[in-house]
Amino acid sequence: MSEASQRDRAGWLRRDAERISGSLPPLLVEAQRLALTLVPGVHGRRRAGPGESFWQYRPANPGDTLGMIDWRRSARSDRLYVRELEWEAAETVMLWCDRSLAMDYRSGTVERTKGDRAKLLTLALGVLLSRGGERFGLVGTPAERPLSGERQLMQVSAILNTDLDTRPDFGAPPVVLERKAGRIVFFSDFMGPEADVMPTLQEASGRGISGILVQILDPAEEAFPFRGRTRFESMGREIQYDTDQAVSLRDAYLKRLADRRDQLQELARKSGWQLLFHRTDQSPRKALIALHSILRGG
Repeated sequence: MSEASQRDRAGWLRRDAERISGSLPPLLVEAQRLALTLVPGVHGRRRAGPGESFWQYRPANPGDTLGMIDWRRSARSDRLYVRELEWEAAETVMLWCDRSLAMDYRSGTVERTKGDRAKLLTLALGVLLSRGGERFGLVGTPAERPLSGERQLMQVSAILNTDLDTRPDFGAPPVVLERKAGRIVFFSDFMGPEADVMPTLQEASGRGISGILVQILDPAEEAFPFRGRTRFESMGREIQYDTDQAVSLRDAYLKRLADRRDQLQELARKSGWQLLFHRTDQSPRKALIALHSILRGG
């Protein structure tokens, strides 16, 4: 791809990411573990602790000092009340975008590939995190070190718009090395061999990091609309299969797709992760709003 083409792709990707994230408020990331390093742009933890924002009033308990009593609130009742502040801290969110050849698939009914949608959502979420003052990193890239701000956003955008020298047929989530990560979000179709996909997901979910799996599929991959003589090929052409009656494969294919989703759902259930399903014929805003809600604790 020429340098001019890469600049053009970077332009539409950044514009689309800004557009679909523009109407959302700054992302308030609530994670289960406090990041060790605080950065500007603190956010509520939805629990009592050190901070500046009011959280709640609670009845005074034995051991509370007189300085903790809110006398104005207590004067309206026959009990003493303590004014609690909301625990505020910024945290780290790690992002992984599957850039394997399988993500290049696009059926004739949609405008963008699965990979294009994964990149858009990854960058849009980075925009929200940056606006909220959160640290974020792109796993497996030079931008893996979690940072906050425009410079990190531009670096992630440049990486997502640079073609890789070599790409596997299917993607497998990598091991997250960032020990301070509070959350991780995987964007992929998760359609690779079970032996490649599931062990890395299980390892990541077993390290005490909260996570979100976003499965992105083309509508044809859910509906299997194929009929008659058809040649099926993986995007890297490592797998090829010819059939005279494609419709005869539909039930078996849909069962395997359902089985893979059941595996993902079971992993999410056991590890306390979240699982989102997204299709490329759906609005990217829908997926971004769902991610925003989950990261806020919704």
